[in-house]
Amino acid sequence: MEWQDHGILLSARRHGEGSAIIEVLSENHGIHAGLVRGGGSRKSAALLQPGNLLALNWRARLEDQLGSFSVELKKSHSAVLLTARLKLYCFNALSAMLFRYLPEREPNPVVYSAFLDLLLRFETDDNWQHRYCLLELEMLNSLGYGIDLSRCAVTGQDTDLSYVSPKSGRAVSKEAAMGWEDKLLPYPAFLQQDSLAKISSEEFRQSLRLSGYFFEKHVPVSPPRLPEARLRLADIVYC
Repeated sequence: MEWQDHGILLSARRHGEGSAIIEVLSENHGIHAGLVRGGGSRKSAALLQPGNLLALNWRARLEDQLGSFSVELKKSHSAVLLTARLKLYCFNALSAMLFRYLPEREPNPVVYSAFLDLLLRFETDDNWQHRYCLLELEMLNSLGYGIDLSRCAVTGQDTDLSYVSPKSGRAVSKEAAMGWEDKLLPYPAFLQQDSLAKISSEEFRQSLRLSGYFFEKHVPVSPPRLPEARLRLADIVYC
């Protein structure tokens, strides 16, 4: 068995004398692990940094084996992660979410493309928090647990949407929510915009709470609690 692909390096750990086992989110093969011979050497240290985009060649005798990777650096994203604390927390949170919720070796081109776009936005603009929030919602949708935020569940209107029902996962207008606000989740206005925008810490917190609630309550994984790295991100944003 052999294939070629591109992938974002999520983790790398030493294996044996001089090798490493890496895990990547690949464009056409999903989350995939493999052995990199010589990957534990100093020469490979800069190459095998989380966040880097790699050209991959995977080989194994049988499809269900760990197999081995030969890799080539296509673009380094690791430097920006190491110099920006919140971006590193976001990367670690997202990596943990991918490991927790995405089936191994199952392609998910939508999430891959969104993750790659997030890494590029880490370097180029101030709207990356908005992109991160949309990515978590896109992940929910790709898993089949998407929430309908297009119109009010009560009135059917598509304006003045201010809340989300924790039971149905549908939007609720400000008028329809009167008297029930404390039982609903805030629906940040920036999530309703067509283009990415710079958001406040409070808006970031609201979006993390919204998507986190539906991951914990509706995606059937064990344990249902969000990964520790994702909980740490929420703590950092709340500071």
